[in-house]
Amino acid sequence: MEQFSLDAFSLAGRVAVVTGGNGGLGRAFTLALAAAGADVLVPTVADDGGETRALVEARGASYDELTIDLTAPGAPRQVVERCLATYGRLDVLVNSAGISLIGDVESFGRARWDAMVALNLTAAFELSQECVPTMRAQGGGKIINVASLFSVLGGRGSPAYAATKHGIAGLTKAYADELAADGICVNAIAPGYMATPMTAARRADPAASQVVVDHVPAGRWGEPEDLMGAVVFLASRASDYVHGHVLAVDGGYLVR
Repeated sequence: MEQFSLDAFSLAGRVAVVTGGNGGLGRAFTLALAAAGADVLVPTVADDGGETRALVEARGASYDELTIDLTAPGAPRQVVERCLATYGRLDVLVNSAGISLIGDVESFGRARWDAMVALNLTAAFELSQECVPTMRAQGGGKIINVASLFSVLGGRGSPAYAATKHGIAGLTKAYADELAADGICVNAIAPGYMATPMTAARRADPAASQVVVDHVPAGRWGEPEDLMGAVVFLASRASDYVHGHVLAVDGGYLVR
């Protein structure tokens, strides 16, 4: 049996695209991949004043940023072309860009539904599709989708969020089934309740926050840093035989 080495987790010489990678959970993914050695391209609509760039470069990695609306026609191809023009290769795609618009069943209109489906699901579908020829030609690659607890739960207050995250889980499995033979690993990370700007209002309400904590065996909200090990694992050679898996990083939420 071949001896295992921690070098299997290294991303030195690899290039990653992380959508929405300069804010929220996306920044945690970006910094983790950079710390493991990957150069990173971040397609984004948000300007963070160069903060993420500085953090990536402090980790010894290269950073490129592309201001783009991923839901616009042709945007996914532009992302791949920019990555290849800048770095000459594309090894890892993390589909982390997403939005969550709230509303009950009766008030949740088509405009909010369409906006969430376009970014949370369709953009991930199209960008993954655009990456496949390059990854196949390189002999493999890693596609990591960002799912959610609401890939398996109901998601009260946002029917579109639950629907798109269920869709992400299905997309992950469908792509994995088709692409595994090409050495392209397609998996997903399902974060639990995380302390991000998206959850700030709930965390600021002591009673609402406690409802979450009471359901989490770990007894706390997750932090973006809790996802870093998972994304490095799924992006690295250490996970080369992992295909179509949705990895919950939720403090045990789903077991209670």
